[in-house]
Amino acid sequence: MFNLLVLPGDGIGPEIMPEVKKIAHWFQRHGVDFTLDEELYGIASWKAYKTLMRDETWAKILAADAILFGATGSPEYAAIPREYQREDWLLRMRRELDLFTNLRPIRTTPGMEDASTLRPEIVGGTDMILVRELCGGLYFGSPRGIFENADGSRRGINSLVYTTSEIERIGRAAFALARSRKSRVCNVDKSNVLEVFMLWRDTIVALHAREYPDIELTHMYVDNCAMQLVRAPRQFDVIVTENLFGDILSDCAAMVAGSLGMLPSASLGAVDAKGRRKALYEPIHGSAPDIAGKSLANPCGAILSFALCLRYSLDRPDEAKHLEDAVDRVIARGVRTLDIAQAGRATVSTSQMGDAILAEL
Repeated sequence: MFNLLVLPGDGIGPEIMPEVKKIAHWFQRHGVDFTLDEELYGIASWKAYKTLMRDETWAKILAADAILFGATGSPEYAAIPREYQREDWLLRMRRELDLFTNLRPIRTTPGMEDASTLRPEIVGGTDMILVRELCGGLYFGSPRGIFENADGSRRGINSLVYTTSEIERIGRAAFALARSRKSRVCNVDKSNVLEVFMLWRDTIVALHAREYPDIELTHMYVDNCAMQLVRAPRQFDVIVTENLFGDILSDCAAMVAGSLGMLPSASLGAVDAKGRRKALYEPIHGSAPDIAGKSLANPCGAILSFALCLRYSLDRPDEAKHLEDAVDRVIARGVRTLDIAQAGRATVSTSQMGDAILAEL
C-alpha cells in the first residue's frame, strides 16, 4: 500500500488541496491503490496547536511515501514569536528526505496561448522540463547568517557550495529524463564568473561523455537562458541547473504557460532497495496571500502535481496522462479561473474548476 500525506499549508493551499483530494478519490475508486492522510501545517497548525509543525505531523512526513503539499508563507507569520519560526519546515523536508531532484514541467496548454503575455507564435507548442537541484547551493550551504562587524555594521553571508557527487546525481536525473523525451539537455550555469560553476560544468561534461554520449548536450549562461526562455522557448527540451537558478528560471518560464497557477512540480529522492523513493508534489505558485480565501485560486497546478505523483511515485503513467488530458480538454473548452481568464468571458471559482476536471475524468 502506498501512503500519501496531504499538507494544505498556508494561503491558497487550503483552497486548492480539496480539489486535489476530489481527483485523488476518483482514482482510488477506479483502481489506483493508495491511502490518503492529512495534517495541518503552518498557520493552520499554529492556530490549532501553537506550533507550526507538531511532532506527530513530522513523524507522518518521515513515514509517508509521498507528500501532496499546498503552499507555505503568510503575512500572519509576522505575529508569531520568532523563536517559533527558527525552522523552515519546507527546506527541512527537502533536506532530511533528500529530495534533490526537482522537476518542473513547463508547457503551453493547447488553446491557452492567449493567456501568456508573449505572442502566441512564440509560446505555441512549447514543452520543456526544468530539472532543478534542490538540496544544495545557496539555500543550504554554510557558513550562512547575518553577522556584526567590528565597526557596528552588519554583514550577510550565504555560501554557494556543490560537490562533484551532488552535481553528478542531478546530471544523471536530467540525462535519464532526456532519454524519455527528445534526448536534448541544456546545462545552465555561470561558469564564466564563478568557480563553483566551473566545477559544475566540468562535472556535467565528464558525466555526459562517460555515461550519456547518446544525449545532445549544450550549455548556456543563466542570464542568456532567462532571455531565451521568453525569446524562443521551443528550443528547450530538458534544462538542468542549480537550486537558485532553477527557482528563478521556472518562474520566468511560467509566462510561457500563461500563469504560475498552471505549473506543477515533483521533488524526488533517490530510489531505494525496494524501488521506492521519497517524494513531495506541489504547485510552484506559492501561497498567494492576496487572493487567499476568495475562491479565485487556480487548482490546476496542484492537480497536475498529483498527475506527477501518479507517474513518478505510483508508477501509473497511463492514469497520469489521462488526468493531464482531462485538464487540457477543460482548458480548451474555455473553462478558466481568473489568472488565465479570456477577455469578455466568465471565469470559474477554484472549486468549479476542480469540479469541471472531475466531470471530464
